[in-house]
Amino acid sequence: MNTNNYENTCSNFVQTTSCFDQLTELEEDMVDKNQVSVVYKKGETICKQGSFASHIIFLEEGLVKIYLEGNPRNLILTITSSNHLVGLPSIYEGNNTFLYSVSTYVDSKVRLIDVNVFKQLIRQNANFASKIINILNENTAQAYGRFFCLTRKQLHGRMADILLCLSDRIFKSREFNLPLSRNDLGELTSMSTESVIRIMKEFKDDKLIKVSGKSIEILDHDKMMKISELC
Repeated sequence: MNTNNYENTCSNFVQTTSCFDQLTELEEDMVDKNQVSVVYKKGETICKQGSFASHIIFLEEGLVKIYLEGNPRNLILTITSSNHLVGLPSIYEGNNTFLYSVSTYVDSKVRLIDVNVFKQLIRQNANFASKIINILNENTAQAYGRFFCLTRKQLHGRMADILLCLSDRIFKSREFNLPLSRNDLGELTSMSTESVIRIMKEFKDDKLIKVSGKSIEILDHDKMMKISELC
């Protein structure tokens, strides 16, 4: 099996600002009149699983996690950075609730767009609808990758996958400050906090990564890729 599509599975590449470029001036005005901007502090909940989905969320600035609530632990589906839409799975006919919860890793600014206005734009603007379909398809592909990573990869492969995703897709740098706790990494990789700490230490001892406080640097990207692919 070719697993090249099952790496860097914690987030998506496709940004969604381009879908709004397809709107006419009248449609842009309609969106402006039916949205509000809200700033959330680190750790706050933007929407809760099972609550009414009265709006679509556009993340202008910040970093959030999208997760399924569980007992005793949550399952993080994806990490989402600036210029992404959140809540699209909630707009299918017959559903009116959020299918997951969203909370912030850092202070974040969002636009809350009225869901009925958003649906109207999909119905009347084919180019806008095409962009939304593309986003949904990319989200589906990412979800398949997450499922493969969590069910088929071993612990070291899962951790390598997440660190590479953070480096390549979220921060776009080999060195970055990690706003996630070890518990957050455990939720992302579906492993215990103790396992996260142990594997991070092994990666550090093997000189695959450098860890200094909140700062992480990927020292050997190629070897980390091999671990992600083979483990």
